[in-house]
This record gives sequence, structure tokens and C-alpha cells, in this order.
Amino acid sequence: MKKYSSEKKNNSKIWGGRFSSNTSDLMEEFNCSIQFDKVLYAEDIEGSIAHSEMLSKQKIISEKDFKLISSGLEQIKKEIMNNKFVFSTKLEDIHMNIENRLVEIIGEPGKKMHTARSRNDQVATDIKLWLRKKIDQIELNLKSLQKTLIEQSERYYDLLMPGYTHLQVAQPVTFGHHLLAYVEMFGRDRSRLIDCRKRLNELPLGSAALGGTSYPIDRDFVAQRLKFDKPTENSMDAVSDRDFAVEFMSSSSLISIHLSRLAEELVIWSSDRFNFVKLPENYTTGSSIMPQKRNPDAAELIRAKPGRIFGNLISLMTVLKGLPMTYGKDMQEDKEPIFDTVQSIEICIINMKEMVKGLEPIPNSMMDALQKGFPTATDLADYLVTNLNIPFRDAHHITGKIVLLAERKNSTLENLTLKDIQNIVPNADIKILDVLNINNSLSKRKSYGGTSPENVLSAIKRAKQRFLKD
Repeated sequence: MKKYSSEKKNNSKIWGGRFSSNTSDLMEEFNCSIQFDKVLYAEDIEGSIAHSEMLSKQKIISEKDFKLISSGLEQIKKEIMNNKFVFSTKLEDIHMNIENRLVEIIGEPGKKMHTARSRNDQVATDIKLWLRKKIDQIELNLKSLQKTLIEQSERYYDLLMPGYTHLQVAQPVTFGHHLLAYVEMFGRDRSRLIDCRKRLNELPLGSAALGGTSYPIDRDFVAQRLKFDKPTENSMDAVSDRDFAVEFMSSSSLISIHLSRLAEELVIWSSDRFNFVKLPENYTTGSSIMPQKRNPDAAELIRAKPGRIFGNLISLMTVLKGLPMTYGKDMQEDKEPIFDTVQSIEICIINMKEMVKGLEPIPNSMMDALQKGFPTATDLADYLVTNLNIPFRDAHHITGKIVLLAERKNSTLENLTLKDIQNIVPNADIKILDVLNINNSLSKRKSYGGTSPENVLSAIKRAKQRFLKD
């Protein structure tokens, strides 16, 4: 298979006219970015075609030259896609590799493509085009994860489990209600991504190096062709702005936090101590020495990824901190953190969706844990306030004594007798026992956003309308 090299035989630099000696091999290796920015090839070509079409429309280059440039760029795209293109470190980056190959294919007209632009506005455009696509895909993946969570919530809308504070049993909730909490988190994450995309969607191309250009270009035309909302307002800001990347990585950091919280719960729930859920077998691994083990490796990896994603965010913010206007080579360090963040967050979302899809709750274990934690204590305190006119603070104290009694008897609250309770609350009647029933406690939590099965079904309906509409 023949491969086409984008490297000129004399190894001269496109910018080499004012230099009298060659770049050292060490500097070339240090300076080049082609090893990672080659992933931008499609966006670079897309932007170059739109830019060249505009140059033709404005009669800066001929229509014939534009057609040659366009066809040449399409050929290069096919070469890269078919693995027939040899990337050269001597040509530094994706922009120069493509331009150099274009000149090889079509000759002199290829040298006209870069008229009225710089690599500074070119790379900013490339990254925005690439990241815009990735944001759309990540947002869609989050929607798919929400759909899976909602489906599981609907399946288990009335399944009782403990709700925790401080990892101590607090109150009864349903498994469906618990999963819907994550639906809300990921909903906010999607909203942040959508907002980030709106701010990102301004075209830098046409800002040239930093001060604009004297050529009669039409930036609105290019913006329309590339589906940007508008051109950037300030040429200096356009080439130095990486806010959009920081904002994306910040949003990704929050997504990873929410994913890690769910992952941690899956690790805990699937442990022998809890035994609340069974993870899908194809998302667990075994031990090299202990044959009985089924380890929650997928969940643990998702739990770990925020460390990497946070690091990428801090890395880019540190690069940008104190950076003078406008473009500095420092900004070449933006790409690897961006690319790695996208890859990390995508794989976490996809794997989490599949784990949730195959998740099987274990009701008996959930109920056993729930009964041991005195989950209706708050209901009892509320009953004393409402029915016996006892101030809440006193009711809280009395309920604590009843819980202590249950502990000493090795009993649940539900299994206490009326006589047991009357030893502490003499005027209590038989109705107080209904309050201690876990199912009764659950059904009464009908406040908006509460955990009663009736409420959960309503919340599921609203979630479908809010998050799953096409």
C-alpha cells in the first residue's frame, strides 16, 4: 500500500524564509504536535474548504484555484482515513502536514489556501469544531444514561431500601427514587454542556494572527458554512481564548463526580456487607489467586477517573494563568488535556450505562438492612408532635429513648409492643404502632419530590418529559 508523505524533500519550513540555519532535531521533536493534533484532520480540512470558498467568493483567489484546493483537500482526507498518509514531525502540526501535501497534489494553487488566516485562528477553529461534535455526542450519551436510569427506576419504583446519611440508615426510600436522584444530576450536567456549546459556537477564523486581516474577507459567510452562530467579536480574544476548553473540562469534572458517586454506591451495594445489588457479570472481573472473587472493576475505574479529569482541568488552567496576549506556544499544551478528558468521560458514561442496564437489586438484603436501622424513628417523633401535642425537641428526645429500648431488646421499632411504648409514653394508643410500619412511613412521604411510590411514578413521568423528549 503506497503512502503519501507530506514532507518536502528539502525539509524546508513554510515559515523558514527569515532563517539561515535548520532547526535542531531536538527542537523539532520538542516543538511538534502532530503526534496528537492529527486527530483534528477532518476539522482542519473542513475549515480550510470553507475558508477557501470564501476567498473565491470574495475574488481573493480564483474559482478554479478554489476547486483545485477543495478537491485536493478531499483527496488528503481520504488518504488519512485509509491510512495512506505519512505524518511528518518536521512539519510540526496537522495544519502544515495537510498544506504541504496539498501543494504536492495541486501545485502552486495550494500555496494560496492560507491567505488571510494564521495557524492561530486556524487551530482555535479546529478545536472548536472538534469539541463541538464531542459535546453533542457526550450530551447524547448522558441522555441515554438517563433513559436507562429512568427505566430501572420505573421497574423498581416501589422497591424498599434504606436511605442513608453519614452512611447510616436514616429513612426508608425506594430504589426507584434513589436512581432518580442521579437522573437529576445528569440532567444538570447536560444543561451545563449545552450552555458551554452555546458560548463555544463563535468562529475564530478570519482573526488571522491576532489583529485581523487587510483582505476583504467575509467572516459571516465562513461562520454560516461551518454552522457557527457568529464570528468572534475581537480578533485578539479569538486567537487566545481557551475559555471554552476550560468550561468543557469543568463540566466534565462535574459529570465525573456524579459518575463516581454512583460508581461508589455500586461498589458498596455489591459488597458482601451490603449485598444490595448484583452487578452484571460482564462488567466485573476475577482474581488471579482467589477463585471466588467477582470484583467491581468497571465501577472502580469510573470512581478513579475524576482524578485524571481534574488533573487535565488544573493542567490547562495553569498553562493559561498569567499568559500574556495573544498566542503563545504554551497553548499547544491545551490539546492533550482536552482529548484525554473527552476520551475519559465518554468511556465512563458508556460503561456506566451498561452497568445500570444490567443491574439486579436484591430486595431481601435491602429490607433486612432497612429494618435494622430504625428508619421510622422520625415518623414516630412527628406523630408525637402531631397527635400528642409534644414539642418537637421533646418528641425527639422521647423517640431516642424508644430507639434505645429497641436496641436493648434487640428488636426493630416495628416489633415493639404497645406496652413497651407506653412505658415511655403513657398516653400512647394503638394507633402509634401504625406509625412504626415501614410501608406506612414510605406511603406518607407525598411532599413534592418525596419518595412515596405514588410520587416516584409521577417523578418518572416528569423526568421522561423533561429529559427524554426528542
